[in-house]
Amino acid sequence: MGTINNSLFHLGDTLTTEQKNFFHKFGILQFRNFIDKATVASFIEEISSVEQELLTEGIQKINGIPLKFGKNTDGRRFIQRIAFTSQHSNRLSVFLKDKRLAALVALLYPYEGRVGENEKDGLVLNHYINTPDSEYKQLGWHTDSPRDIFLGSRIMPMLNVGLHLDDYPFEKGGLRVLTGTHTQNLFRLLFRKKYFVDNDPDPREVGFNIEAGDLTVHDGRLWHRVQRSAYSGDESRRRVMYIPIVTGAYRPKHADSPTPFYHKLALPRLERYRESLRWPTVKEKGLKWSRLVSAKQPEKI
Repeated sequence: MGTINNSLFHLGDTLTTEQKNFFHKFGILQFRNFIDKATVASFIEEISSVEQELLTEGIQKINGIPLKFGKNTDGRRFIQRIAFTSQHSNRLSVFLKDKRLAALVALLYPYEGRVGENEKDGLVLNHYINTPDSEYKQLGWHTDSPRDIFLGSRIMPMLNVGLHLDDYPFEKGGLRVLTGTHTQNLFRLLFRKKYFVDNDPDPREVGFNIEAGDLTVHDGRLWHRVQRSAYSGDESRRRVMYIPIVTGAYRPKHADSPTPFYHKLALPRLERYRESLRWPTVKEKGLKWSRLVSAKQPEKI
């Protein structure tokens, strides 16, 4: 396990040959200081405004995609996953037209790519925090490819582009990837790991030293997960906006779009079920059960 901290890049209006070669080999790129700290702060403020609007209006889904709710460090209800965020913010919609983002489509050659503002789940805000009432503490191993299968199409190349809004060094947790797995065969793509249920560290995984304003790009076929923070409360907070860059037929979502099957999976409950099967937990439950049974035995005379 390690980091790819020795391969940081800066993104201009076009990609360099070195950046393209690195991506095609490893399936991942990290760009330092994609936006400055002032812009990070303004985006956090904008997201807070969108969140408040959605909470006030009691919105549960956007274009068929459910919002994910939890409780913040102050006990208040907040939204931990917002889909199509830019549809509620002109500032974020303008950001998606940044020509540097458009330059990333070259990584999908020979396919023609585009920023999927109105496709897949649109601009997604993930807000992780490690508290007892948080629904988003971590995310198990997965690739982004099965979504195409559930939507009735063949697996197409795509990029998942993450704009990070918090400092998140490797030791704190966060994104983990298995580099190079974007070139695996279909069987390994679908069955290498137990989707979302498996969150165990892999000896081959790598992580990142993230600074607020960094941009990460990974191939959608790459196995990746989110490691739970080693900290709790505000110190564990991790906010990332994910931008899909897609290929294939244009498939926009709208207010009457059905909820895809994969969003009906109760991932937090799956995670709790997985934790209940870990040996230390099973052992502890067994001890508690044995004590309970012993306590109920009639006293010998």
